[in-house]
Amino acid sequence: MRQERGFTLIEALIVITLIVVLASIGMATYTNSVLRSREAVLKEDLFRMRDAIDQYYADKNKYPQSLADLVTDGYLRQIPKDPMTDSADTWTTVAAESEASNPNAEPGVYDVKSGAEGTGSDGTPYADWD
Repeated sequence: MRQERGFTLIEALIVITLIVVLASIGMATYTNSVLRSREAVLKEDLFRMRDAIDQYYADKNKYPQSLADLVTDGYLRQIPKDPMTDSADTWTTVAAESEASNPNAEPGVYDVKSGAEGTGSDGTPYADWD
């Protein structure tokens, strides 16, 4: 009798199925890690811009009129891109309340929020992140 070498069709299908299952698990993990890294960058960018706004207020005793003022006056090198929208133009600014001691002063930018739609992995909308 002659003995043939090679894989049977069943063995090949089992190997291909295992490869597909492992690849899909890897893709899900990769996609999740990319989302978590974007969320971490968003939190860091929000922290840095809010810190720059606070420093601006401490130095000049007024809030900046726009985020561009932070760049112009050297508090930021550039306005960062929102990692969720991949644009620096989607940041939403929160105006400061007018001061009772100086009603003619323009309120300026008190806070900044993400303009991205959707919710983060913690279940809160990106626009509400602190």
